[in-house]
Amino acid sequence: QVQLVESGGGLVQAGGSLRLSCAASGSIFRINVMGWYRQAPGKQRDLVAGITSGGSTNYADSVKGRFTISRDNAKNTVYLQMNSLKPDDTAVYYCHLHQNTFGLGLDYWGQGTQVTVSS
Repeated sequence: QVQLVESGGGLVQAGGSLRLSCAASGSIFRINVMGWYRQAPGKQRDLVAGITSGGSTNYADSVKGRFTISRDNAKNTVYLQMNSLKPDDTAVYYCHLHQNTFGLGLDYWGQGTQVTVSS
């Protein structure tokens, strides 16, 4: 089993910054993909950014140039540095981990952390 614990959400004014952290524990395989998704009220959950255990990253177009995802494999922790925040970034942010276990792809989610950007 895998547990993901997020921290770092909060309230910030437009143009400000926040840093989210997500620590994974349990049966973590060396090769995996970690990332952040977000869900605003009444909307679907969408990918914000992802990073492989090898360090390859991808970002949603809406956050490119403003958000940076990184990870510390030794700590099984992924970070999301969010700069130049906009009110449209307001959402619950969820940490995600995907790994293959005996040929079966499994997905794990954190409990979510609220990010609110005021105008």
